[in-house]
This record gives sequence, structure tokens and C-alpha cells, in this order.
Amino acid sequence: MTQTRRKRSRGKPVVTGLIVVLVIALIAAVGLYFAYDRYLRSSHPIKYENYVERYARDNHIDKYLVYAVIKTESGFKPKAVSNVGARGLMQIMEDTFDWIKFRMDDDDAVYSDMYDPQTNIKYGCFLLGFLYEEFGNVETAMAAYHAGRGQVNEWLADSSISADGVHLDTIPISDTAHYVDKITKAIDVYKKLYS
Repeated sequence: MTQTRRKRSRGKPVVTGLIVVLVIALIAAVGLYFAYDRYLRSSHPIKYENYVERYARDNHIDKYLVYAVIKTESGFKPKAVSNVGARGLMQIMEDTFDWIKFRMDDDDAVYSDMYDPQTNIKYGCFLLGFLYEEFGNVETAMAAYHAGRGQVNEWLADSSISADGVHLDTIPISDTAHYVDKITKAIDVYKKLYS
């Protein structure tokens, strides 16, 4: 009888130890989840919400696409300037600015307005909406945002690049392919975090 009691008493510390280890592992997993969530929210912020929502709605595009473009293009820095001279949150080039300005019939705008968050988002959303309407899907529209409409139309006309003339099976320029990948991944993160 003494041996049976000893065996039972030896089993209790093992079970208790396993429970403690499982509780610690669970607490650590929950802590890691919240730390990762906090990291994702800091690296994928929601800023300029009023402008983004207004101009995304006006141009019939997903607001998370706009956030993804701003995050990828400028990291939410309104005074950002690229190495090729693109300006502002959505990195608008001067010739693109002129094209949008003409289409929007906005005689008062000047290129330095691209440093103003509201104006930049308004122009960027107009362009995104135009490209989405023209190309019909986010990936092709974003390839055009990066490489230009003319280039993407050439790719769509090439059956070795686009089997259906609508979607790009491959993107011949690696920088553009990487850009489109970054945008689509950022959209997914934004939707998981905020929708």
C-alpha cells in the first residue's frame, strides 16, 4: 500500500508541472500574438483617414488599396521625394500630376501641392480609380501605377505575358513585379487588421 501511495504522489508533481508549462506556453503565445499585432499595426497604420475614405469612395476604389499605396510609396511621409522626383504620400510624378490636373480640370493646383496630404491623396485616388476602371483588376492597375499605362498595355497585348489580355501572367520588370507583390500583401494585412 505504501508503494501505491508513493506512485500516486509522484504522478501529481508531474501533472502539475505539465499544467504549469502549458499555462506558461499559452501566456507566451498570447503575448507573442499581441506583440505581432502591435507590430503590424505600427507598420501598417491608418492615417489621413478622412481624406482616404472620402477620395477612395469618390473614385470607387478600396480604401485599403489607398493605404497600401501610401505605406509602400512614402511610409506616410507627406514630404517624401523619390530618387526620380515623385512627391508626397502617393509619390506623384510631375507629368502624372499635369495629366491628372488636366483630367480633373483643376486650374489652381501646382506641383508643390503634392506635399499637401489632402491634395496628394485626392490626385492619387483619382489615378488609382482611373487605372482600376481601365484595367479591371488591382494587380494590373498597380503595375500601371508603377510602370505606366503604355507599358502595361504593351504587356497585355503580348500573349507570352498575358494569355487573356486582361491579367498579367508575368511582369517582365522585376521592380514592378516586386512593387505589385508588396501592394497586394499590404492590402491583405490592412484587411486582416482593420476590416
